[in-house]
Amino acid sequence: MLWTILLVLLVLWALGFGFSIGGNLIHLLLVIGLVVLIAQLIQERRGV
Repeated sequence: MLWTILLVLLVLWALGFGFSIGGNLIHLLLVIGLVVLIAQLIQERRGV
């Protein structure tokens, strides 16, 4: 599920660069998605 959300955010981010839509909201969502992804990867390695 998290990978799907990250993929959608990346696509929207790329569209934002290409068509100048969404503004800073897309970039903010991408950063939030990356933080959540990193947090999940750290938790998986710890075995939590």
